[in-house]
Amino acid sequence: MAVALAPSGWWRRWRRRLSAREVSRMLLLLLLLGSGQGPRQVGAGQTFEYLKREHSLSKPYQGVGTSSSSLWNLMGNAMVMTQYIRLTPDMQSKQGALWNRVPCFLRDWELQVHFRIHGQGKKNLHGDGLAIWYTKDRMQPGPVFGNMDKFVGLGVFVDTYPNEEKQQERVFPYISAMVNNGSLSYDHERDGRPTELGGCTAIVRNLHYDTFLVIRYVKRHLTIMMDIDGKHEWRDCIEVPGVRLPRGYYFGTSSITGDLSDNHDVISLKLFELTVERTPEEEKLHRDVFLPSVDNMKLPQMTAPLPPLSGLALFLIVFFSLVFSVFAIVIGIILYNKWQDQSRKRFY
Repeated sequence: MAVALAPSGWWRRWRRRLSAREVSRMLLLLLLLGSGQGPRQVGAGQTFEYLKREHSLSKPYQGVGTSSSSLWNLMGNAMVMTQYIRLTPDMQSKQGALWNRVPCFLRDWELQVHFRIHGQGKKNLHGDGLAIWYTKDRMQPGPVFGNMDKFVGLGVFVDTYPNEEKQQERVFPYISAMVNNGSLSYDHERDGRPTELGGCTAIVRNLHYDTFLVIRYVKRHLTIMMDIDGKHEWRDCIEVPGVRLPRGYYFGTSSITGDLSDNHDVISLKLFELTVERTPEEEKLHRDVFLPSVDNMKLPQMTAPLPPLSGLALFLIVFFSLVFSVFAIVIGIILYNKWQDQSRKRFY
């Protein structure tokens, strides 16, 4: 369909008012819209989201498997079904996980999780729940909802069984979050309370409609919301400012059952890149970090990994080490000869 061009004089006057950055941004948006993969605006501010397919998962679950070429890898008892991926079946002593093989280098992102927890257990006779991860290590089985303890990164837990018998102020199932630099252990006996950033009750078990969880990380601000009422509306759960997460970590989800059990199913995982405008001052403040941390929360100090040495730096270190060794040997020989000469003179 032909499109009429604007008058040349009006176009020139309008174009002068646009900066080069604004023009390039408009062209990019038009290109994306033309391809059918355009961004969606989030909220009232200048925030747009772009679906990142290399970090997303949905039916019919292509690219899921155990090979090194798969975008998503299964572990343990996890199984691919036609309508969902089952992390653990409703059986005792099972654990399973699903991990993205591609590290995420996005600065601002949003992960939407469509899941279902259901089983035959009544009242409190079910467990244990599932976790969503953004961590440095992947495919590491362990006791924390099927993942390793003392992890490095972010964990969001949908805990369906209360281990602490004396607590009465919170109702389960319960959603909580934890940031770890590798120095903290998850306290199962107290349901993770000593290290949690916050939490909320989430009645998500044996529901007959879809249940969703969203994890949003923007400008070092962590927000967790849920849609579990069948109303297609997000409800606030956790909001924590000053969360510092490194880039290059992996997304995953895991689950575990013990003496009690449930079906823990994941229907989809969708990761969106969020484009957020920053001032020059915000750019300086939001530089990359090497270890996860939370402002105003003291975590045991861990030594940040040193960057790898370049070939030139390694050569210089070896070269000067050899030079120093040769120099030390020569000085030692000279001093030894002088000592021998002085010994002969004293003898004669």
